[in-house]
Amino acid sequence: MAKPHVTMEVGNDGVAVVTLINPPVNALAIPIIAGLKEKFDEATRRNDVKALVLTGKGGRFSGGFDINVFQKVHATGDISLVPDVSVELVVNTIEDCKKPVVAAVEGLALGGGLELAMGCHARIAAPKTQLGLPELTLGVIPGFGGTQRLPRLLGLSKAIEIMLLSKSIMSEEGKKLGLIDAIVPSQELLKVSRQWALDISERRKPWLRSLHRTDKIGSLSEAREVLKAARQQAKKIAPNVPQHQACLDVMEEGIIHGGYNGVLKEAKVFKELVLTETSKGLVHAFFAQRMTSKIPKVTDVGLKPRHIKKVAVIGGGLMGSGIATALIVSNIHVVLKEINSEYLQKGTKTIEANVRSLVTRGKLTRDKADKALSMLKGALDYSDFKDVDMVIEAVIESVPLKQKIFSEIEKVCPPHCILATNTSTIDLNLVGEKTSSQDRIIGAHFFSPAHIMPLLEIVRTEKTSAQAILDLMTVGKTIKKVPVVVGNCTGFAVNRSFFPYTQSALILVHLGVDVFRIDKLISSFGLPMGPFQLQDLSGYGVALAVGKEFANAFPDRTFQSPLIDLLVKNGRNGKTNGKGYYIYEKGSKPRPDPSVLPIIEESRRLANIMPDGKPINITDKEIVEMVLFPVVNEACRVLDEGVVVRASDLDTASVLGMSFPSYRGGIVFWADLVGPKHVYDSLKKWSQRFGDFYKPSKFLEERATGGIPLVRAPSSLFFFHLCIYLPSSALIVKTTMEMYTALVVKDR
Repeated sequence: MAKPHVTMEVGNDGVAVVTLINPPVNALAIPIIAGLKEKFDEATRRNDVKALVLTGKGGRFSGGFDINVFQKVHATGDISLVPDVSVELVVNTIEDCKKPVVAAVEGLALGGGLELAMGCHARIAAPKTQLGLPELTLGVIPGFGGTQRLPRLLGLSKAIEIMLLSKSIMSEEGKKLGLIDAIVPSQELLKVSRQWALDISERRKPWLRSLHRTDKIGSLSEAREVLKAARQQAKKIAPNVPQHQACLDVMEEGIIHGGYNGVLKEAKVFKELVLTETSKGLVHAFFAQRMTSKIPKVTDVGLKPRHIKKVAVIGGGLMGSGIATALIVSNIHVVLKEINSEYLQKGTKTIEANVRSLVTRGKLTRDKADKALSMLKGALDYSDFKDVDMVIEAVIESVPLKQKIFSEIEKVCPPHCILATNTSTIDLNLVGEKTSSQDRIIGAHFFSPAHIMPLLEIVRTEKTSAQAILDLMTVGKTIKKVPVVVGNCTGFAVNRSFFPYTQSALILVHLGVDVFRIDKLISSFGLPMGPFQLQDLSGYGVALAVGKEFANAFPDRTFQSPLIDLLVKNGRNGKTNGKGYYIYEKGSKPRPDPSVLPIIEESRRLANIMPDGKPINITDKEIVEMVLFPVVNEACRVLDEGVVVRASDLDTASVLGMSFPSYRGGIVFWADLVGPKHVYDSLKKWSQRFGDFYKPSKFLEERATGGIPLVRAPSSLFFFHLCIYLPSSALIVKTTMEMYTALVVKDR
């Protein structure tokens, strides 16, 4: 592949076409930025150049600044690696160029790409070109003048919306708002842009420098009111991160003191934000998600994914209907099999409701919804399985039932058909024990609701073929999931790592810490809700069963609490009946129920683990750590056993599967920011004080004492451990751990 570079061609009309070349999205790598400066300087000097057109090769303008540079800065701490683009290139070289510059925009102009275009004197776009400034999703602000030019071109309110929400618009909307000067067919883009540049040069069209405009800003008092409202909104949507407020501060600087002063402050603040933990976490999460698609001995051995045209889903319950929905809205034919007409009708209606919900929320057009539903077929037997490419079993968690199903489908499905199970705990070797097709057996662990949640855990055994893994990964991407390949063990990666989460919270309660204080602190940390509101949401029957099954699997590190039994005896079942730790009334937010406190006191008396019978004194910081460090500890065991290919896969899984805050990078990355030694020392201290639940794992101890980051887990180790078979636990585990994230995504 050719190195990133910039070309310039001068036509007979005197227009120099400067082209960015860095496929696939023409990212603004350091050589591109240097090449732009060089070509613009040359064009300015040349007498045969009257005007310039800036464009990108391959039908894309530019996807923005090369964020690999951020990774290098985070690794070295050297902010000088970030070049001076805003003043040196965009202001001095492009906007203040002595010759007019027109941006010919196609495909996408995002981040620094749009900022370059806004520095030009006009912008001509092809239809359906994506425009936006998504920098805040990486913990920074637009750094090439975007905070100053976008408000001047669009108006302050719309610019704030686009930047703070990292929302993109299409060129058609951009034209209406004034960001784009004209929209022309792709094949005419360069021709029209060249003529536009000449028209500016010959004063037939206005020569506009957007940084100098003030006509769309409004009065100072109006601007301050808009900014004040935006700050209040930012506190609600992004309370734990600095970039939203910083973005508004920089915009205000430009409004009060002029665009150029705003640009200077923007450049300074941009570099400060690059060095924050928020940016480090978000950039890590960005790259970690992209790494999940690289699986040794699967994606690097020359295999090609087979086209999956038709999938059979067995079971039309909550998970099966969600999986079927995800498949049909992505143009994959589905055969939904149930055991009787009543269940089949119920499953079909659930799928129809799921699709209607996507239409209502603007995620799907009515035409596409109709097409999706036409790709669904119901069945009460296996007669339609003769030509399916994949089967996904989503029945209740019963080993005999699953074994029976897999034995049957092996006989009726074609020999290439992948045989997948949606189990969240059961050993895959047990599921496929009565088949002779062990190489086709694979886990497809969706998270509930399956048509919305973005994570797909792909569970492989030591016998699963690379082709089956690759094919399921491809299906996952087709249905807009992020596939994470994991090993075959109890709870797999996400549920296994997070099982200590509620356990540690219960220990704290029995040590005398207030339930509502714990929930509030965990929510403030950035998770959607605390562990006790989560218990209310999932129901206490689920919590009891989960506690029992994990106690069977990990008896050396579980805490037996009497609290949930006592709550059930008191007639409470959380949100299901409106009474739990919180009171639930229609139309209002959950509120703490003081009448639960005597029940908690009784549980503390029965558990009797308070030192000297007195509540412990503990800081807010220690509470968060005592809840989450045991999760880190279990994650270390997951890494040590090779359940995931790399540590960053577990970070991605924790963010997408458990809604661990993405700005903290993921559970492992966060632990490295906190410091493995601090995690280890804390757990060791608590284990001495409160028992083996907190005992540090050997993996954590080795890294903490050796000064080695947790993310440097040996990626070459990928072992396959036989699951501890839990007779009825898998669906329960799935329900508890995954309902947690359903609230976060239900309105997306």
